Amino acid sequence: MITIEDIRTFDKQDMFSKLVNFHEQIKESVKIGEQAEVKLQVKKINKIVLTGLGGSAIAGDLLRSYLSEEIKIPIIVNRDYFLPKFVDENTLLVVSSYSGNTEETISAYKDGVKKKAKIICITSNGEVEKIALKKKHPVIKIPSGFPPRTALGYSFFPLLVVLTKLGFIKNKKREIAETVKLIEEKSKIYSNPEHEENLAYKIAIRLSGSLPFIYTSGKFDAVAMRWACQIEENAKMLAHFNVFPELNHNEIVGWSGEVGGSFKDLMNKISIVMLRDDGEYERIKHRIEITDDLMRPYAGEILNIYSEGKSLLARIFSHIYLGDWVSFYLAILNKVDPTPVKPIEYLKSELAKI
Repeated sequence: MITIEDIRTFDKQDMFSKLVNFHEQIKESVKIGEQAEVKLQVKKINKIVLTGLGGSAIAGDLLRSYLSEEIKIPIIVNRDYFLPKFVDENTLLVVSSYSGNTEETISAYKDGVKKKAKIICITSNGEVEKIALKKKHPVIKIPSGFPPRTALGYSFFPLLVVLTKLGFIKNKKREIAETVKLIEEKSKIYSNPEHEENLAYKIAIRLSGSLPFIYTSGKFDAVAMRWACQIEENAKMLAHFNVFPELNHNEIVGWSGEVGGSFKDLMNKISIVMLRDDGEYERIKHRIEITDDLMRPYAGEILNIYSEGKSLLARIFSHIYLGDWVSFYLAILNKVDPTPVKPIEYLKSELAKI
């Protein structure tokens, strides 16, 4: 059993408090979006491209998934130094960099200027803000001092509000209010490892010492990615994700059990988390159930976890918030500080020498 003392011992940079107060971050983020001065001619906009990396890019993936059945133009996420050729003056380019100093994002930003895209920046500081002020591009200024992956509320909700203000989507006040309430309720449970209903802690115990595979269906693809990335960065473990129905056309064959020996031993060390939702398309539901039956003899664990909440927004964030806490408890079980990301910092320092 993890104790509060264990958390204090390993969580030296207090990620715990950031998780506990995530509902407050959402509320503050909505206000930031409401107060943002974004005046753009959007009549001819026929696509939205968000360029960013890591924790700053996942907001774009979530917007794409969440709004796919409402917004009439595509949302595309770009994770590269340069933008696709189709970016032009009819593109709304969202430059997302929490620090403002992500080199790939700065490069893509400059590319967007050359391509004459309509540009909005969301950042806490850095070079992105400097360029935006020089070019007179609207800036959604978010608070600094967070690891980017713990600032998802700041990266996502201001953009959701701004897209409403620009007329691309309907008002989401009711859905946001439900999400805040749900997260606040879960915060009281997930923050107490001794709480009998603490699903995050229970899942972390079952994933400990294994290789987590996160599977889900279409609307939650970005959520599965978030789970895997959080486990990798916070718990310092490898993790993998895939999505139905695509995985039924390739990855499922790897679970056939036809290869024995050490590979079968490896399969037994894999724990599968199925991120489920009551709104799953009926055929997807059948696919998941059949795939579960196929994998169960070989996997170490298979957990079917259902989202909570009424609105899609609340259901998406119920899964995200649960995954964030799972990764936190895995870090404590692994006796590591969830905040530092030493390999990323090493990579940046080496690149800076070139």
